[in-house]
Amino acid sequence: MRTRDLKFGLYADEQGLAWAKKLVEDAVVSRSALIISETVAHTFDGSELSTVDVYDFLADQWAVEHPAQSSGARQLIELRVHLSCSLRTWRAIRKAVIKAWCPEGTAPHTCRVPWMAA
Repeated sequence: MRTRDLKFGLYADEQGLAWAKKLVEDAVVSRSALIISETVAHTFDGSELSTVDVYDFLADQWAVEHPAQSSGARQLIELRVHLSCSLRTWRAIRKAVIKAWCPEGTAPHTCRVPWMAA
């Protein structure tokens, strides 16, 4: 087995992050892979860029989809999950996570947690 990474930009508060992490964990466990580590980052390694610089459009998405709601404690972050699994399993996990986060597919809808697969 090789180690592989999943990376997702999120605009989430504590509850939204917990929800996102749980869906990732469920996808990993159901495919018999192993989470080696999980990190919530605000900056990019080896770069001066912050997650705000890269994922700022997710905050804009939230504002458009939730015009009457405060963003509260939401932050622009990157969820990084380091896995031990085959490439085929990694692809299946990534696909399952994306489908779980966005079950409506490409039809217009409101995201619970705006996200981007990195």
